[in-house]
This record gives sequence, C-alpha cells and structure tokens, in this order.
Amino acid sequence: MNRRELLLLLSGAMIAPRALCAQQRAMPVIGFLGLASPSSFAPVVTTFHRGLSEAGYVEGENVAVEYRWAEENYDRLPALAADLVARRVGVIVTQGSIPPALAAKNATTTIPIVFVTGADPVAAGLVASLARPGGNLTGFTLVHAELMQKRLELLSELVPQARVIALLVKPDNPETERTIRDSQEAAHAKGVQVEILGASNEGEIDAAFESLAKVKAGALLVGTDPFFFSRREQLVALAARYVVPASYDSPDVVHAGGLIGYGTSGTSTWREVGIYVGRILKGEKPADLPVQQPTTFELVVNLKTAKALGLTVPASILARATEVIE
Repeated sequence: MNRRELLLLLSGAMIAPRALCAQQRAMPVIGFLGLASPSSFAPVVTTFHRGLSEAGYVEGENVAVEYRWAEENYDRLPALAADLVARRVGVIVTQGSIPPALAAKNATTTIPIVFVTGADPVAAGLVASLARPGGNLTGFTLVHAELMQKRLELLSELVPQARVIALLVKPDNPETERTIRDSQEAAHAKGVQVEILGASNEGEIDAAFESLAKVKAGALLVGTDPFFFSRREQLVALAARYVVPASYDSPDVVHAGGLIGYGTSGTSTWREVGIYVGRILKGEKPADLPVQQPTTFELVVNLKTAKALGLTVPASILARATEVIE
C-alpha cells in the first residue's frame, strides 16, 4: 500500500463515524412530558403513536421519543421540562392539562409545544387565541371544565332523588376553583346541594368514598383532573362497592364500567395530537396551527352498571345518548 492509499484509508475511517453520527442526529426526537404515570396512560400513548404513524413517523424507525413522567408530582414538571429542552428535542408534547404545558412554555420559547388540556388555554396564558396561537405552542382543548354544569344537570336527571351531590376534586389543580364554582351554580339552579370532597392520592380517594354517607350524598360528580382518569379503575370499583351513581368527564371511563360520562374522548384526541406533531416535524409552525376544540360531545351510559346500582335510566337520557352500553 503506497502513502496516498494509506492517507485515503485513514481519512475514510475518520469520516465514517462522523457520517454515522450525522445520520443518528438526523432522526427527530419528540419529548413527551406527562403529569401522570406511564402505566395509567398507556392507551393514550398507543393512540398517540397511531396518529404519528398516520403522519409518517414510527418510533424506533424514523423518530425517537423521550418520555418524562411526573407521577402526579407538579413540583417535578419544571425540571423534567428543562431536561427535555437540554436534550434539544424537536417538539414537546404535554399531557396533564395546564401545569405541564406551562412548565414546557417556561422552559423554552423556541421548541414547538403541543398540549392537551381540559381547560381554557387562552385564559391560562398558553396561547394568544385559539385561531392564531402565536409563539411556539398549539394543541387541543377538551373543554372539560366548561361541561361541569351540563354533567351535574344530567346526573341530577338520572338520580332525581339525590338532594346532595358530592363533587370529587384534586385540591392543587389550578382549575379546581372554577370547577367548584360552576358545579355550585348548576346545583343551585337544580335545587340540590353540592358537598366538596378532595383527593390527591389513592388513599384520599378511598377516604372520600367513605365520607359519602356522612355528607348524605346520593350521587357523585368526579372532577376533571387527569389524576382521576389515571385512577379510573379504582373509582369505578369504589362506586360499585358503595353503590353510588357517579358521573365522569370522559366517556372512556364508562367503557371501563362507569355509569355515565359526558365530554370528549381523550384517547381519540391523542390520535390527532400525533398527526399535529407529525406536521410540525415536517416543518409547519405551531403559530400557524389553530388550537383544536371538539365539535361534538359524547354522552355514554352503561346500562349494566345502572342495573347493578338499581337505577332506571330515563328515556330522555337514552334518547340523547351517543352510545348505550348494555
């Protein structure tokens, strides 16, 4: 081997690792910032990947995903968001309503952020407007908070003998104050009383159900915090044990055995989130993608659960139901 061939060989050996690193860096990385735990939101992640796939992205093939879960600890969100920013992800997706979205927004003004919230993202300061978000955020609002009055009205119609309806909330949720206010306004209009119960962990959920008899609650309205969705199996089991009619903000909980749900399906929304993220990875800007709102709401009733509770679902509710589970 002459000197020229040796130099070419050595230079090629040096270039190859650089080319390999460039190829690795070329794969976009999504940062997923979740308030809950990975196990409780596995269906959400699955649906999110379905949307990503429709947009042309498959994890492990042409996109990577860095997951960060706060395990219901709000205090961990800023550090987790900062970590994703430090890793220079291409886009951040937030799960858990307003707090994770705000943590991501405070951590970066340049990396695109796609959020999902049940609250008003304009009032929370996430975006300038729904049609023209501005900045680096866009996403989806499930308007769960705005539906509290309707949910209480439906529950009161389903259980007209209930003069006291308990409202289960997560005290540290920023939307809790509004949830309580809206529920009390609806209760006043229906001539019923609302008793507030708080829970921030599984043990406190158990204690809340134990106190239902003490406050003489004839029905239960479960708040909109994502924490309650992650504990849906526990809630459904306790409602059955204590024989209490309960209403949920997600129709998905009714499929898990809940009595009645009114709102938008969170899992189906996450397919659209995946598609939005794919569009951003292809070059679209969050400022140009309007915040999506649901155009239809699902009213789902579980007749099997109603029968177990000794309830007869009024024909007026069945006529309006988008799905009846028998």
